[in-house]
Amino acid sequence: MFTALKEWWCADADPTSRRWRTAGWVLGALVALNFVLLFLFDHEPPAFDVRAVARARTGATDSTLVRGAVTTATLIEVIDRLLHKRGGYLSNDRLPPGVFMDNLPNWEWGVLVQSRDLAIALRNDFSRSQSQSTEDVDLVKADNQLRIDSTSWLLPAAETEYAGAAGALERYLLAISSPASSQAQFYARADNLRNWLAVVEKRLGDLSQRLGASVGQVRINTDLAGESAAERSTAAPEVVTVQTPWGQIDDVFFEARGSSWALLQFLRAVEIDFSSVLEKRNAVVSVRQIIRELEGTQDLLWSPVVLNGEGFGFVANHSLVMASYVSRANAALIELRMLLERG
Repeated sequence: MFTALKEWWCADADPTSRRWRTAGWVLGALVALNFVLLFLFDHEPPAFDVRAVARARTGATDSTLVRGAVTTATLIEVIDRLLHKRGGYLSNDRLPPGVFMDNLPNWEWGVLVQSRDLAIALRNDFSRSQSQSTEDVDLVKADNQLRIDSTSWLLPAAETEYAGAAGALERYLLAISSPASSQAQFYARADNLRNWLAVVEKRLGDLSQRLGASVGQVRINTDLAGESAAERSTAAPEVVTVQTPWGQIDDVFFEARGSSWALLQFLRAVEIDFSSVLEKRNAVVSVRQIIRELEGTQDLLWSPVVLNGEGFGFVANHSLVMASYVSRANAALIELRMLLERG
């Protein structure tokens, strides 16, 4: 076989033909390598044991983990997996294969949005005893660094800033875990938890609406419902048609999948750190129901593409299935927040 290849290669001694032939082989090898990397990088990290992560990052045991350690360690771990999953961080790639990928970057965006929301909650609520208390400097830095544009690739690079945010959160985690430190604190209170859940509600509601609009929907405009004196800045029709553009259907699907993955880890951590609050209001079951619904969003997608069949049509609609899980999780989350409000 090698003799035949050698004869074929030497059949045309013209240097120009040989150069073109070499260029063709190199181009073919690059294309093949790119396809292999596309397949390898198209990978979502699995869920993890939040309590084990907290033990590993603090060196504590289950009995000595302080309030807030699991939630903070989980946020750090989520950021770490966002940056160091197979293929690394892809949203700001300017070279193949990352520049040709959109599913994983949208998954990353969903994870990043949830991480930003929790970092803001840590800065504004969980770490402060009252509205007049001082902000924690490490949480301020983490919040600011997570706000960097997710597509920024130079000066600053997004992954560099996000890694810096994880480092600032590590310092906060060590501070609240140290008996010698009393400056940094984590307050597990019902009002703090409600404030974060209110933001999560809006995130899930937005995702549910965009997922449900994959096939187009005619909706009654309810923007001013429930408030007789409510007004809007400009006029709007009473009936609106909402449809997610065809080219964005898979983008919304994977954003929802990434957002649900991150929220799944955070709620598992919240169940531990806010255990006394949840047990007092008999709300532990509500948290577990939300977790169960979010677990459904992480089932393996067997199709190579996100299908967009009509509601009861012959072909599946993956967006509507995802919307079902997200909507049920959001409904349970609203009930949880109401339980916390009743006290």
